[in-house]
Amino acid sequence: MPADPILLRTALAKEIGSTHPASDPRWRDAVSAVPRELFLGSTVFRATDAGWEPVHRAQVGEDEWLRMVYSDRTWVTQVEEIDAADATAPVPGSPTSSATLPSLVLRTAQVAGLRTGQKILEVGTGTGYSTAILCHRLGADNIVSIEYDPGLAASAAAHLSSAGYAPMLAVGDGLKGCKEQADYDAIVATCSVRSIPYSWFWQLNEGGSITTTISGWMLAAGMIRLELDDEGTAHGRFTDDHITYMLARPHERPPASVFLRQDGTTRSTHLDPDLMEQWAGRFVAQLAAPSAELMTSSSGIILRDTATGSQAWTEVNGPTWTVHQHGPLRLWDQVEEALKAWQDAGAPDLTEFGMTATPYEQTIWIGSAAGPKWHLPI
Repeated sequence: MPADPILLRTALAKEIGSTHPASDPRWRDAVSAVPRELFLGSTVFRATDAGWEPVHRAQVGEDEWLRMVYSDRTWVTQVEEIDAADATAPVPGSPTSSATLPSLVLRTAQVAGLRTGQKILEVGTGTGYSTAILCHRLGADNIVSIEYDPGLAASAAAHLSSAGYAPMLAVGDGLKGCKEQADYDAIVATCSVRSIPYSWFWQLNEGGSITTTISGWMLAAGMIRLELDDEGTAHGRFTDDHITYMLARPHERPPASVFLRQDGTTRSTHLDPDLMEQWAGRFVAQLAAPSAELMTSSSGIILRDTATGSQAWTEVNGPTWTVHQHGPLRLWDQVEEALKAWQDAGAPDLTEFGMTATPYEQTIWIGSAAGPKWHLPI
């Protein structure tokens, strides 16, 4: 029996409700209503050992394609700014756009606490699928969506039109907001940021909210909803979600050359580098060394700062670890101090972390604003 898109998206909504029982049924109704196949075009990328391999609708057949479309997973649609439809062979590199898994689209909207009648700015139109979900639930007249990539923006506009939705669409750097349509009751980002852009503050109504994932170059992330007070300061606490979006392109890591270990100072540490394998542990390490990348090797972890050439790497030495550090930034010292503070606080998960932010200063803290804290790079 041929696959039925209506039955498949209804089944997807039920699956999300079963897997995420706290999800709002009104948002799940949007999943049942929005035809996701209209937003994926005819080709997506699939990860292989050779790189990102293009998978064509005609190649896998209509039934298998629809089952792929209505699985609760992210499908990469662009790698290194090469669209899947334009790729003739596997493409190396990092994804630059994707169709986010529907459960994450719903979770983000639910964390944002969006309500009918609010004016919403979505940062990152992408394929247009998340925009369509917002339109269905809240009404297209209330949605403004901005996309950085002109080609993606044009495709998204066509997809949304095909699906019968007509929100206000804009092309530009979403980190600057969309001042032509401001002010907004809520800003929702479908990309991660290293810190909250100052423009988002200026374009919010009093009492407005910002929902985004705070991430960085160690690829640790925390989702948060910040609410703006009458003095222009935003406050919020992180959720327990172990999810993330791609970093906004202007916040991406700089290109890095092949890592070569450099001579430097050596010392021992009793702090297990594997703490950074924990979600909150890596998040803390990233807060402490925001300009560093994290890699792993057969002997331990590697921290590298591209701008200064600083690096740190560990190796097991009996019951302890030996740490090697090179360059002007003492990367392991920074990370070790932060991880100890986190452990002293009871090694909590991200629900014990909060954020206080203005356009000029942004801090993430444990417990309360008086607890251990770190400044974000703004």
